[in-house]
Amino acid sequence: MDYNVTRRSLLGLAGAGASAILLGACGNDEPGDGKQTINWWHIQNNDPMLGVWAAMAKDFQATHANVNITIQPLENEAFKAKLTTATQAGSPPDLFQSWGGGGLKQQVDAGLVKDITNDVKPWADTLLPASVQPFTIDGRIYGVPFDVGMVGFWYNKELFAKAGITAAPATWADLLVVVSKLKAAGITPIALAGKEKWPAHFYWSYLSMRVGGLSALQQAASERNFDKPDFITASQRFKELIDLQPFQKGFLGAAYGSPDGQAGVMGNGNAAMELMGQWAPAVQEAQSTSKKGLGDKLGFFPFPAVAGGKGSLSEVFGGGNGFSVGKNAPASTTEFLKHLLTAENQRKATDTGAVLPTVKAAADAIKDVNAKTVASTLAAATGFQLYLDQAYPPALGAQVNDSVAELVAGSKSPEQIVKDITSVAKSQ
Repeated sequence: MDYNVTRRSLLGLAGAGASAILLGACGNDEPGDGKQTINWWHIQNNDPMLGVWAAMAKDFQATHANVNITIQPLENEAFKAKLTTATQAGSPPDLFQSWGGGGLKQQVDAGLVKDITNDVKPWADTLLPASVQPFTIDGRIYGVPFDVGMVGFWYNKELFAKAGITAAPATWADLLVVVSKLKAAGITPIALAGKEKWPAHFYWSYLSMRVGGLSALQQAASERNFDKPDFITASQRFKELIDLQPFQKGFLGAAYGSPDGQAGVMGNGNAAMELMGQWAPAVQEAQSTSKKGLGDKLGFFPFPAVAGGKGSLSEVFGGGNGFSVGKNAPASTTEFLKHLLTAENQRKATDTGAVLPTVKAAADAIKDVNAKTVASTLAAATGFQLYLDQAYPPALGAQVNDSVAELVAGSKSPEQIVKDITSVAKSQ
Protein backbone atom coordinates (compact mmCIF):
# COMPACT_ATOMS: atom_id res chain seq x y z
CA MET A 1 0.00 0.00 0.00
CA ASP A 2 1.03 3.57 -0.29
CA TYR A 3 1.58 3.93 3.41
CA ASN A 4 4.39 6.15 4.45
CA VAL A 5 6.22 5.68 7.70
CA THR A 6 3.60 7.48 9.73
CA ARG A 7 0.63 5.21 9.26
CA ARG A 8 2.39 1.94 9.28
CA SER A 9 4.49 2.89 12.20
CA LEU A 10 4.36 5.72 14.62
CA LEU A 11 7.84 4.62 15.51
CA GLY A 12 9.79 6.52 12.86
CA LEU A 13 8.29 9.93 12.24
CA ALA A 14 10.86 11.58 10.01
CA GLY A 15 14.39 11.53 8.77
CA ALA A 16 16.49 9.53 6.41
CA GLY A 17 17.27 5.85 6.92
CA ALA A 18 20.02 5.14 9.37
CA SER A 19 23.03 3.13 8.33
CA ALA A 20 23.35 -0.52 9.19
CA ILE A 21 24.25 -1.39 12.75
CA LEU A 22 26.37 -4.46 13.36
CA LEU A 23 25.99 -5.93 16.80
CA GLY A 24 28.47 -8.54 17.91
CA ALA A 25 31.57 -9.85 16.19
CA CYS A 26 32.55 -8.48 12.80
CA GLY A 27 33.52 -10.42 9.71
CA ASN A 28 31.99 -13.24 7.75
CA ASP A 29 30.96 -16.47 9.39
CA GLU A 30 33.31 -19.36 8.77
CA PRO A 31 31.70 -22.61 7.58
CA GLY A 32 31.28 -25.01 10.43
CA ASP A 33 32.18 -22.56 13.18
CA GLY A 34 28.64 -22.68 14.60
CA LYS A 35 28.08 -18.96 14.30
CA GLN A 36 24.83 -17.58 12.96
CA THR A 37 24.20 -14.11 11.56
CA ILE A 38 20.68 -12.69 11.59
CA ASN A 39 20.16 -9.89 9.06
CA TRP A 40 17.32 -7.77 10.47
CA TRP A 41 15.60 -5.01 8.49
CA HIS A 42 13.08 -2.70 10.13
CA ILE A 43 11.59 0.77 9.61
CA GLN A 44 12.01 2.13 13.12
CA ASN A 45 14.80 4.37 11.89
CA ASN A 46 14.37 7.00 14.61
CA ASP A 47 14.30 6.95 18.37
CA PRO A 48 12.69 5.89 20.58
CA MET A 49 12.37 2.50 18.90
CA LEU A 50 15.64 2.63 16.98
CA GLY A 51 17.51 2.47 20.28
CA VAL A 52 15.05 0.09 21.91
CA TRP A 53 15.44 -2.51 19.17
CA ALA A 54 19.23 -2.19 19.25
CA ALA A 55 19.27 -2.73 23.02
CA MET A 56 17.07 -5.82 22.74
CA ALA A 57 19.36 -7.29 20.09
CA LYS A 58 22.38 -6.64 22.30
CA ASP A 59 20.67 -8.36 25.23
CA PHE A 60 19.91 -11.39 23.09
CA GLN A 61 23.51 -11.65 21.91
CA ALA A 62 24.74 -11.51 25.49
CA THR A 63 23.08 -14.87 26.12
CA HIS A 64 23.66 -16.33 22.63
CA ALA A 65 27.39 -16.14 21.99
CA ASN A 66 27.06 -17.86 18.62
CA VAL A 67 24.70 -15.21 17.19
CA ASN A 68 25.50 -11.94 15.42
CA ILE A 69 22.64 -9.58 14.60
CA THR A 70 23.12 -7.10 11.79
CA ILE A 71 20.44 -4.41 11.92
CA GLN A 72 19.43 -2.37 8.89
CA PRO A 73 17.05 0.45 9.91
CA LEU A 74 15.38 1.99 6.87
CA GLU A 75 12.91 4.76 6.12
CA ASN A 76 9.63 3.18 5.04
CA GLU A 77 9.79 3.88 1.30
CA ALA A 78 13.47 2.94 1.18
CA PHE A 79 12.62 -0.28 2.98
CA LYS A 80 9.91 -1.18 0.47
CA ALA A 81 12.23 -0.57 -2.47
CA LYS A 82 15.10 -2.54 -0.93
CA LEU A 83 12.84 -5.44 0.07
CA THR A 84 11.34 -5.59 -3.41
CA THR A 85 14.81 -5.89 -4.90
CA ALA A 86 15.78 -8.58 -2.40
CA THR A 87 12.64 -10.66 -2.85
CA GLN A 88 12.79 -10.43 -6.64
CA ALA A 89 16.28 -11.86 -6.36
CA GLY A 90 14.95 -14.62 -4.12
CA SER A 91 17.08 -13.44 -1.17
CA PRO A 92 14.89 -11.89 1.54
CA PRO A 93 16.52 -10.77 4.80
CA ASP A 94 16.36 -13.15 7.72
CA LEU A 95 13.99 -11.01 9.76
CA PHE A 96 12.06 -8.13 8.26
CA GLN A 97 9.23 -5.68 8.81
CA SER A 98 5.84 -6.98 7.70
CA TRP A 99 2.21 -5.89 7.84
CA GLY A 100 0.73 -9.22 6.80
CA GLY A 101 -2.20 -9.40 4.43
CA GLY A 102 -1.94 -9.54 0.65
CA GLY A 103 1.74 -8.62 0.46
CA LEU A 104 2.66 -11.40 2.87
CA LYS A 105 0.52 -13.91 0.95
CA GLN A 106 2.43 -13.11 -2.22
CA GLN A 107 5.68 -13.78 -0.35
CA VAL A 108 4.27 -17.04 1.00
CA ASP A 109 3.14 -18.14 -2.48
CA ALA A 110 6.60 -17.35 -3.81
CA GLY A 111 8.26 -19.44 -1.10
CA LEU A 112 10.15 -16.46 0.32
CA VAL A 113 9.14 -16.71 3.99
CA LYS A 114 9.18 -19.46 6.58
CA ASP A 115 6.12 -21.09 8.08
CA ILE A 116 6.82 -20.44 11.77
CA THR A 117 3.60 -21.96 13.13
CA ASN A 118 5.31 -24.73 15.08
CA ASP A 119 8.04 -22.41 16.38
CA VAL A 120 5.63 -19.87 17.86
CA LYS A 121 2.89 -22.30 18.91
CA PRO A 122 4.16 -22.59 22.53
CA TRP A 123 3.74 -18.85 23.08
CA ALA A 124 1.28 -17.68 20.40
CA ASP A 125 -1.57 -17.66 22.91
CA THR A 126 0.16 -14.83 24.79
CA LEU A 127 -0.74 -12.55 21.85
CA LEU A 128 -4.01 -10.77 21.08
CA PRO A 129 -5.81 -13.00 18.54
CA ALA A 130 -6.74 -10.03 16.33
CA SER A 131 -3.09 -9.05 16.04
CA VAL A 132 -2.04 -12.43 14.64
CA GLN A 133 -4.82 -12.59 12.06
CA PRO A 134 -3.08 -10.53 9.32
CA PHE A 135 -0.04 -12.81 9.59
CA THR A 136 -2.01 -16.04 9.29
CA ILE A 137 -2.36 -17.47 5.78
CA ASP A 138 -4.50 -20.60 5.26
CA GLY A 139 -4.28 -21.39 8.95
CA ARG A 140 -0.49 -21.14 9.14
CA ILE A 141 1.53 -18.35 10.81
CA TYR A 142 4.15 -16.50 8.73
CA GLY A 143 4.86 -13.54 10.98
CA VAL A 144 4.48 -12.19 14.48
CA PRO A 145 3.09 -8.73 15.32
CA PHE A 146 4.72 -6.43 17.86
CA ASP A 147 2.27 -3.53 17.57
CA VAL A 148 -1.45 -3.46 16.82
CA GLY A 149 -4.16 -0.86 16.76
CA MET A 150 -7.27 0.43 15.07
CA VAL A 151 -8.52 3.41 13.17
CA GLY A 152 -11.00 5.75 14.81
CA PHE A 153 -11.88 9.40 15.14
CA TRP A 154 -9.51 11.64 17.09
CA TYR A 155 -11.20 14.87 18.10
CA ASN A 156 -10.50 18.21 19.74
CA LYS A 157 -12.68 18.44 22.84
CA GLU A 158 -12.23 22.20 23.06
CA LEU A 159 -13.45 22.78 19.51
CA PHE A 160 -16.40 20.46 20.06
CA ALA A 161 -17.38 22.45 23.13
CA LYS A 162 -17.00 25.73 21.25
CA ALA A 163 -19.51 24.45 18.68
CA GLY A 164 -21.92 23.33 21.40
CA ILE A 165 -21.34 19.62 20.80
CA THR A 166 -21.75 17.72 24.05
CA ALA A 167 -21.34 14.10 22.93
CA ALA A 168 -19.34 12.18 20.36
CA PRO A 169 -21.48 11.06 17.41
CA ALA A 170 -22.74 7.48 17.68
CA THR A 171 -24.25 7.24 14.18
CA TRP A 172 -23.29 8.44 10.72
CA ALA A 173 -26.26 10.81 10.75
CA ASP A 174 -24.98 12.21 14.06
CA LEU A 175 -21.55 12.74 12.50
CA LEU A 176 -23.03 14.75 9.64
CA VAL A 177 -24.87 16.93 12.19
CA VAL A 178 -21.61 17.45 14.10
CA VAL A 179 -19.88 18.52 10.90
CA SER A 180 -22.63 21.06 10.18
CA LYS A 181 -22.44 22.46 13.71
CA LEU A 182 -18.67 22.84 13.49
CA LYS A 183 -18.93 24.64 10.15
CA ALA A 184 -21.60 26.95 11.55
CA ALA A 185 -19.19 27.84 14.38
CA GLY A 186 -16.44 28.70 11.88
CA ILE A 187 -14.42 25.57 12.68
CA THR A 188 -12.90 23.26 10.09
CA PRO A 189 -14.54 19.91 10.89
CA ILE A 190 -12.04 17.40 9.51
CA ALA A 191 -8.36 17.32 8.56
CA LEU A 192 -7.56 15.08 5.57
CA ALA A 193 -4.38 14.29 3.65
CA GLY A 194 -5.91 14.10 0.19
CA LYS A 195 -2.55 13.96 -1.56
CA GLU A 196 -1.63 10.60 -0.08
CA LYS A 197 -4.94 8.81 -0.82
CA TRP A 198 -4.70 6.14 1.89
CA PRO A 199 -6.25 8.25 4.69
CA ALA A 200 -9.48 8.68 2.69
CA HIS A 201 -9.76 4.94 2.12
CA PHE A 202 -10.36 4.59 5.87
CA TYR A 203 -13.77 6.25 5.46
CA TRP A 204 -14.88 4.07 2.57
CA SER A 205 -13.62 0.89 4.21
CA TYR A 206 -15.34 1.57 7.52
CA LEU A 207 -18.57 2.58 5.80
CA SER A 208 -18.45 -0.63 3.78
CA MET A 209 -18.06 -2.56 7.04
CA ARG A 210 -20.87 -0.70 8.77
CA VAL A 211 -23.26 -0.99 5.81
CA GLY A 212 -22.49 -4.52 4.64
CA GLY A 213 -20.80 -6.10 7.61
CA LEU A 214 -17.28 -7.43 7.82
CA SER A 215 -18.23 -10.45 5.74
CA ALA A 216 -19.19 -8.22 2.79
CA LEU A 217 -15.59 -7.09 2.32
CA GLN A 218 -14.30 -10.63 2.62
CA GLN A 219 -16.89 -11.98 0.21
CA ALA A 220 -16.30 -9.22 -2.33
CA ALA A 221 -12.59 -9.96 -2.38
CA SER A 222 -13.24 -13.68 -2.73
CA GLU A 223 -15.78 -13.20 -5.54
CA ARG A 224 -13.78 -10.33 -7.08
CA ASN A 225 -16.92 -8.25 -7.20
CA PHE A 226 -17.53 -4.96 -5.39
CA ASP A 227 -20.28 -3.79 -7.73
CA LYS A 228 -22.99 -4.55 -5.20
CA PRO A 229 -25.67 -2.48 -3.44
CA ASP A 230 -23.84 -2.38 -0.09
CA PHE A 231 -20.69 -0.88 -1.60
CA ILE A 232 -22.65 1.59 -3.66
CA THR A 233 -24.51 2.63 -0.50
CA ALA A 234 -21.25 2.97 1.43
CA SER A 235 -19.88 5.16 -1.36
CA GLN A 236 -23.03 7.29 -1.31
CA ARG A 237 -22.80 7.74 2.45
CA PHE A 238 -19.20 8.93 2.08
CA LYS A 239 -20.28 11.35 -0.65
CA GLU A 240 -22.81 12.80 1.81
CA LEU A 241 -19.89 13.84 3.96
CA ILE A 242 -17.77 15.02 1.04
CA ASP A 243 -20.63 17.20 -0.20
CA LEU A 244 -20.62 19.06 3.14
CA GLN A 245 -17.08 20.24 2.30
CA PRO A 246 -15.77 19.35 5.75
CA PHE A 247 -12.04 19.28 5.00
CA GLN A 248 -9.40 21.98 5.46
CA LYS A 249 -8.54 24.38 2.67
CA GLY A 250 -6.11 22.79 0.22
CA PHE A 251 -6.71 19.27 1.52
CA LEU A 252 -6.35 17.66 -1.92
CA GLY A 253 -2.69 18.68 -1.96
CA ALA A 254 -2.02 17.96 1.70
CA ALA A 255 0.34 15.26 2.93
CA TYR A 256 -0.23 13.39 6.17
CA GLY A 257 2.88 13.70 8.32
CA SER A 258 3.95 17.28 7.72
CA PRO A 259 3.49 20.58 9.59
CA ASP A 260 0.98 21.83 7.01
CA GLY A 261 -0.57 18.40 6.41
CA GLN A 262 -3.29 16.43 8.13
CA ALA A 263 -1.36 15.73 11.33
CA GLY A 264 -0.09 19.29 11.64
CA VAL A 265 -3.53 20.82 11.04
CA MET A 266 -4.97 18.58 13.73
CA GLY A 267 -2.07 18.97 16.16
CA ASN A 268 -2.20 22.76 15.91
CA GLY A 269 -5.91 22.85 16.72
CA ASN A 270 -6.95 23.98 13.24
CA ALA A 271 -9.44 21.15 12.66
CA ALA A 272 -11.80 19.33 15.00
CA MET A 273 -11.37 15.73 13.84
CA GLU A 274 -9.29 13.28 11.90
CA LEU A 275 -9.91 9.61 11.13
CA MET A 276 -6.61 7.91 11.81
CA GLY A 277 -4.88 5.01 13.52
CA GLN A 278 -3.47 4.62 17.00
CA TRP A 279 -0.31 6.52 16.09
CA ALA A 280 -2.20 9.79 15.50
CA PRO A 281 -1.36 11.55 18.81
CA ALA A 282 2.38 10.98 18.37
CA VAL A 283 2.36 12.34 14.81
CA GLN A 284 0.17 15.30 15.81
CA GLU A 285 2.72 16.18 18.48
CA ALA A 286 5.67 15.82 16.13
CA GLN A 287 4.10 18.01 13.43
CA SER A 288 2.58 20.65 15.71
CA THR A 289 4.28 24.01 16.16
CA SER A 290 4.56 23.46 19.90
CA LYS A 291 5.70 19.85 19.53
CA LYS A 292 3.15 19.05 22.23
CA GLY A 293 0.03 18.44 20.17
CA LEU A 294 -3.36 18.72 21.83
CA GLY A 295 -2.55 17.04 25.13
CA ASP A 296 -5.63 16.48 27.27
CA LYS A 297 -7.80 18.29 24.70
CA LEU A 298 -7.60 15.17 22.52
CA GLY A 299 -10.33 12.54 22.62
CA PHE A 300 -11.16 9.37 20.71
CA PHE A 301 -14.36 7.70 19.54
CA PRO A 302 -14.98 4.64 17.34
CA PHE A 303 -16.28 4.94 13.80
CA PRO A 304 -20.06 5.40 14.13
CA ALA A 305 -22.85 3.03 13.14
CA VAL A 306 -24.88 3.39 9.95
CA ALA A 307 -28.65 3.14 10.33
CA GLY A 308 -29.94 -0.07 8.79
CA GLY A 309 -26.43 -1.44 8.29
CA LYS A 310 -25.48 -5.06 8.81
CA GLY A 311 -22.21 -4.24 10.52
CA SER A 312 -21.49 -4.03 14.24
CA LEU A 313 -19.77 -1.28 16.20
CA SER A 314 -17.59 -4.00 17.70
CA GLU A 315 -16.06 -4.75 14.30
CA VAL A 316 -12.88 -2.74 13.93
CA PHE A 317 -10.59 -1.71 11.11
CA GLY A 318 -6.87 -1.40 11.59
CA GLY A 319 -3.58 -3.21 11.50
CA GLY A 320 -0.18 -3.38 13.05
CA ASN A 321 3.51 -3.90 12.64
CA GLY A 322 5.25 -7.24 12.77
CA PHE A 323 8.15 -9.30 11.53
CA SER A 324 8.39 -12.19 9.10
CA VAL A 325 11.22 -14.68 8.76
CA GLY A 326 13.04 -15.14 5.45
CA LYS A 327 13.28 -18.54 3.83
CA ASN A 328 17.01 -18.99 4.54
CA ALA A 329 17.07 -17.50 8.04
CA PRO A 330 19.20 -19.29 10.63
CA ALA A 331 17.46 -21.34 13.31
CA SER A 332 18.11 -18.73 15.99
CA THR A 333 15.88 -16.18 14.19
CA THR A 334 12.63 -17.47 15.64
CA GLU A 335 14.21 -17.61 19.08
CA PHE A 336 15.20 -13.95 18.70
CA LEU A 337 11.65 -13.16 17.60
CA LYS A 338 10.39 -14.78 20.80
CA HIS A 339 12.83 -12.57 22.73
CA LEU A 340 11.40 -9.42 21.16
CA LEU A 341 7.89 -10.50 22.14
CA THR A 342 8.42 -11.33 25.81
CA ALA A 343 6.11 -9.43 28.16
CA GLU A 344 9.13 -7.60 29.59
CA ASN A 345 10.34 -6.38 26.21
CA GLN A 346 6.83 -5.49 25.06
CA ARG A 347 6.48 -3.34 28.17
CA LYS A 348 9.75 -1.58 27.29
CA ALA A 349 8.43 -0.85 23.81
CA THR A 350 5.06 0.26 25.18
CA ASP A 351 6.72 2.57 27.70
CA THR A 352 8.02 4.66 24.80
CA GLY A 353 4.45 5.54 23.82
CA ALA A 354 5.24 4.34 20.29
CA VAL A 355 3.73 0.87 20.53
CA LEU A 356 0.41 -0.65 21.49
CA PRO A 357 1.44 -4.12 22.65
CA THR A 358 0.31 -7.39 21.13
CA VAL A 359 1.32 -9.38 24.20
CA LYS A 360 -1.74 -9.42 26.45
CA ALA A 361 0.28 -9.29 29.68
CA ALA A 362 1.99 -6.05 28.58
CA ALA A 363 -1.26 -4.07 28.40
CA ASP A 364 -0.56 -2.78 31.92
CA ALA A 365 2.24 -0.66 30.45
CA ILE A 366 -0.19 1.50 28.46
CA LYS A 367 -0.41 4.84 30.25
CA ASP A 368 -2.20 7.25 27.90
CA VAL A 369 -5.97 7.45 28.43
CA ASN A 370 -6.78 7.46 24.71
CA ALA A 371 -4.37 4.62 24.03
CA LYS A 372 -6.10 2.62 26.75
CA THR A 373 -9.43 3.26 25.03
CA VAL A 374 -8.04 2.06 21.72
CA ALA A 375 -6.53 -1.04 23.33
CA SER A 376 -9.67 -1.97 25.26
CA THR A 377 -11.86 -1.45 22.16
CA LEU A 378 -9.55 -3.65 20.14
CA ALA A 379 -9.42 -6.34 22.83
CA ALA A 380 -13.24 -6.49 22.88
CA ALA A 381 -13.58 -6.53 19.09
CA THR A 382 -15.81 -9.21 17.59
CA GLY A 383 -14.26 -8.77 14.16
CA PHE A 384 -11.09 -7.30 12.69
CA GLN A 385 -10.42 -6.04 9.17
CA LEU A 386 -6.90 -5.28 8.02
CA TYR A 387 -6.43 -2.08 5.99
CA LEU A 388 -7.75 -2.90 2.52
CA ASP A 389 -4.62 -1.73 0.76
CA GLN A 390 -2.72 -4.30 2.81
CA ALA A 391 -5.36 -7.02 3.04
CA TYR A 392 -5.88 -7.20 -0.72
CA PRO A 393 -3.32 -7.94 -3.45
CA PRO A 394 -1.24 -4.79 -4.04
CA ALA A 395 -2.88 -3.82 -7.35
CA LEU A 396 -6.38 -4.12 -5.90
CA GLY A 397 -5.43 -2.25 -2.75
CA ALA A 398 -3.95 0.54 -4.85
CA GLN A 399 -7.16 0.74 -6.89
CA VAL A 400 -9.26 1.11 -3.74
CA ASN A 401 -7.08 4.05 -2.75
CA ASP A 402 -7.21 5.57 -6.22
CA SER A 403 -10.97 5.17 -6.59
CA VAL A 404 -11.76 6.61 -3.17
CA ALA A 405 -9.48 9.56 -3.95
CA GLU A 406 -11.45 10.14 -7.15
CA LEU A 407 -14.69 10.11 -5.18
CA VAL A 408 -13.26 12.65 -2.74
CA ALA A 409 -12.07 14.86 -5.60
CA GLY A 410 -15.48 14.67 -7.28
CA SER A 411 -14.15 13.16 -10.50
CA LYS A 412 -15.94 9.81 -10.13
CA SER A 413 -19.41 8.87 -8.85
CA PRO A 414 -20.20 6.29 -6.13
CA GLU A 415 -21.49 3.93 -8.79
CA GLN A 416 -18.39 4.30 -10.96
CA ILE A 417 -15.78 3.69 -8.31
CA VAL A 418 -17.17 0.27 -7.35
CA LYS A 419 -17.10 -0.69 -11.05
CA ASP A 420 -13.47 0.42 -11.30
CA ILE A 421 -12.49 -1.52 -8.17
CA THR A 422 -14.30 -4.59 -9.47
CA SER A 423 -12.53 -4.34 -12.82
CA VAL A 424 -9.13 -4.55 -11.13
CA ALA A 425 -10.34 -7.29 -8.75
CA LYS A 426 -11.36 -9.44 -11.72
CA SER A 427 -7.94 -8.98 -13.30
CA GLN A 428 -6.09 -10.40 -10.32
